[in-house]
Amino acid sequence: MNNYIIFDTSIGSLNVGDQIINNSFDKNLKDIYGNGFVVRYATHIPTSHFYQNNKFNRFYRYVKSCTAKFIVGTNILSNNMFEPWPNWNVNIFNCKPYKNSILVGCGYAANSDNINTYTRLLYSKILSKDAIHSVRDERTKRILNKLGYKAINTGCVTMWGLTKEHCKKIPEKKHKNVIFTLTDYKKDIEYDQCLINILNKNYEKVYYWVQGSGDLEYFKTLKNTEKIIMVNPNLEDYKSILVENDVDYIGTRLHAGIYAMQNFVRSIILIVDNRARDMKETYNLPAIERNKIKEDLQEMLTSDYETRINIDEKKIEEWKKQFYEK
Repeated sequence: MNNYIIFDTSIGSLNVGDQIINNSFDKNLKDIYGNGFVVRYATHIPTSHFYQNNKFNRFYRYVKSCTAKFIVGTNILSNNMFEPWPNWNVNIFNCKPYKNSILVGCGYAANSDNINTYTRLLYSKILSKDAIHSVRDERTKRILNKLGYKAINTGCVTMWGLTKEHCKKIPEKKHKNVIFTLTDYKKDIEYDQCLINILNKNYEKVYYWVQGSGDLEYFKTLKNTEKIIMVNPNLEDYKSILVENDVDYIGTRLHAGIYAMQNFVRSIILIVDNRARDMKETYNLPAIERNKIKEDLQEMLTSDYETRINIDEKKIEEWKKQFYEK
């Protein structure tokens, strides 16, 4: 039997969007690891102490026996891993279990491409030089190639199911209700208030989903929210609104928007960082810059538009092929 490790970015995360990524990984890669023995470890929590990585430790023996180790999604790559509160909780002393790991739909967080020496060294101890990595966008692919790693731009694993056939089932016309999101770490009172005002004006019912740990507190600082219906911060309650309430999705949370499209909901993603911007450029996400909502959002939400995500299924299969041949 083959052994696998999945380094899960949703365990210990303050963002339910990471659950969307890992659920999508499970849907799309069961054909690769489904018949094997799978152990999951959290990227937000150290996997072990350096002194535990020896042949007497059962965990370490399992790590050594693995057919493949997968690091799943998010903005996990950085140009500086020497941080007190890293998004990826690994360092030069405890990284041994990660050796020869393979990225799946991962992206690069920083706007700069200048990776420091410590981070280059750490990546050399973690990332496989032989396997082909799956990345989220062309920018991440370029950076990995520059560091000497092989990579294919497959898009985020959350988008792999957004095929032409799937997208044809997403409505083109505006619905009577809407669910929206905000982002606590990308606040903009002016434009987020403008978003709420536009949604109140154009929809009968407005729902608000809390995706991040600080989103509710931020929401409470905004006005004209008395009639907005709160949705609990879990995927089950979010999905029930998507499938039962004749809604559109509009908001700054990227993966909330992608999850809505997975559930055949017409979506508009408001761009607040490089992730949605990079993915719009490559994959034609239905997205507009948040600072353009005064000019563009009213027209877009009242217009008919077709969702056409440009996923390259051949590249996804090309990346998967390396595992079928083992």
